[in-house]
Amino acid sequence: MAVDLLELFHRIADPPSAVARRYIVDHALEDRVRFRNLTYPEVEADFHRLGGKTTPALWDGTHLHQGAEAVVARLQAVVNLGRDADM
Repeated sequence: MAVDLLELFHRIADPPSAVARRYIVDHALEDRVRFRNLTYPEVEADFHRLGGKTTPALWDGTHLHQGAEAVVARLQAVVNLGRDADM
């Protein structure tokens, strides 16, 4: 399934969220990932609607990957498959 834009649910002061944000920046994925800061009520509502419990969390259009390790693993798949491949 091709996804135009992944969504990263994160908290600014959360160290695991910083790990995910750094991975995105270090691998030049900013054009593929929308940052969703959980300080905003509408973002928090979307996070909970998707089943979110742990930050960071990455929505790929099908599944919410939760925790820094799961988020980075999913992002590695994006890097390994290439920018134009189906995710």
